[in-house]
Amino acid sequence: MNNFVFYSPTEFVFGKDTEGQVGELSQKYGARKVMIVYGGGSAQRSGLLDRVKASLDKAGLSWCELGGVQPNPTDGKVYQGIELAKKENIDLLLAVGGGSVIDTAKAIAAGVPYSGDFWDFFEGKAKVEAALKVAVVLTIPAAGSEGSGNAVITKEATLQKLGIKVPGLLRPVFSIMNPELTYTLPPFQTACGAADMMAHIMERYFSNTPDVELTDRISEGVLKAIIEEAPKAMKNPQDYGARANLMWAGMVAHNDTCGVGREEDWSSHALEHEVSAVYGVAHGAGLSVIFPAWLTWMTTHNLPKLVQFAVRVWDVPAEGNPEAVALEGIRRLRRFFSSLELPITFRELGIPEPDIDLLVNSLHRNKGELLGNYVKLTRQDTAEIYRLAL
Repeated sequence: MNNFVFYSPTEFVFGKDTEGQVGELSQKYGARKVMIVYGGGSAQRSGLLDRVKASLDKAGLSWCELGGVQPNPTDGKVYQGIELAKKENIDLLLAVGGGSVIDTAKAIAAGVPYSGDFWDFFEGKAKVEAALKVAVVLTIPAAGSEGSGNAVITKEATLQKLGIKVPGLLRPVFSIMNPELTYTLPPFQTACGAADMMAHIMERYFSNTPDVELTDRISEGVLKAIIEEAPKAMKNPQDYGARANLMWAGMVAHNDTCGVGREEDWSSHALEHEVSAVYGVAHGAGLSVIFPAWLTWMTTHNLPKLVQFAVRVWDVPAEGNPEAVALEGIRRLRRFFSSLELPITFRELGIPEPDIDLLVNSLHRNKGELLGNYVKLTRQDTAEIYRLAL
């Protein structure tokens, strides 16, 4: 196990009707004026936005709002938010939504105190040294951004989808998590969320770091819980127990609990980010295509952890040829994604003929000539993985 620092100060307020505490909590963390950041019309139609505003009013807090954040969030909304936050003298960003909304709020929070272009952080030209506080009312369990210091934004002009990780400044000060707010999610969005959570765990799980049995077992346990609970939520959207377990799984998957003390990979996410940046697909759906392809490529390059994954997570018998055991685990992963009606090929994703050269060139422009850690991937390797996803 490697040396590590784990810093996770977020206050999680979990359960029914907890959104009614948003004003009290904002006040607790020193807010005077709040910017409510949200996405499309669902927060308005459901009445959630009105309840949030009423709670802020009751606490005597001023607020303004920035709506219209889209899936695969882009820099345009961030620039708009930075300008509004400065004009209104905001001191807390309150994200009401899922990962796209939360990541937009985080990027705004980092950009307001910075004298340059916030995109400098994403290109690695500058480090986030100050940020406004961020808080969350979660409506989509998937990205885990409610418990992490990470954010991913796409630059529209260049179709670059890049991320930052600033746990000391961009973890939310509080996150309100009411599973009832997820009852109205479309089945496809629920399924994409499950795939995203699983991918966040697997990016950490597939590691060459020795002596990480504890985090291996934590990762395997959370994966098995998602595998059990996601179909229940798909079958009965108002199954509070299933929704609650999925909501907490999404947070645990990405707040570093599963990754401490080990080298992480993240090449599958990078491969998928190019797909969703160019073709605009849902991130979770892209991951359900890319991750099994990455695993298939790995069966002939770094096998041991794939065998453990197959045996411990998918209950594949350990006897026999190790490569055959690993491949059976991958088949069971694909069957699970298919059972949630997620795509497992580019064609099923609606991209029958992806421009692999474009994807590879953009990927290595953004990430360098070598990608990942479980096996360092070259341009030839990433092209092969994209082809395996056909």
